[in-house]
Amino acid sequence: MIRVDDPSEKRWTIMAALLGTNMAFALFQGLAHQNDPRQIRHIALLIVIAALPFQAVYFMIHAFVLEYSDRVKENAMKVIVRLATACQMISYFSIIGIAMMFYAIHWSIGLAFTLSGMVAIIMVRLAFAQADILAEDS
Repeated sequence: MIRVDDPSEKRWTIMAALLGTNMAFALFQGLAHQNDPRQIRHIALLIVIAALPFQAVYFMIHAFVLEYSDRVKENAMKVIVRLATACQMISYFSIIGIAMMFYAIHWSIGLAFTLSGMVAIIMVRLAFAQADILAEDS
């Protein structure tokens, strides 16, 4: 049985936020695309829209596991978890579509999003490296 403080609950929250973001971007950028069609916006919308079914499958898997995790055999659970992970990774690729839409708005907005994303990733990696060093020293 999955507990409320389980890491999968945090992943579920992240996926819910990503789904909301993707739906909002698809709606508003889709409306903007009708008035001002651009190739980059079209490709970005395709990427975001293609990720939506995988987000839905992730939620269905999560709900299934919450309900039936105590009744599913171990091998079946491994397959389900792999499928959920694959859906999660494909969903994260939608962030590329969001970045492309920011570039479609203006190159400086896209660049700011891309650079700040890279800085955030570097900061997380440095924090993990620092945590590893501190753990070794203890």
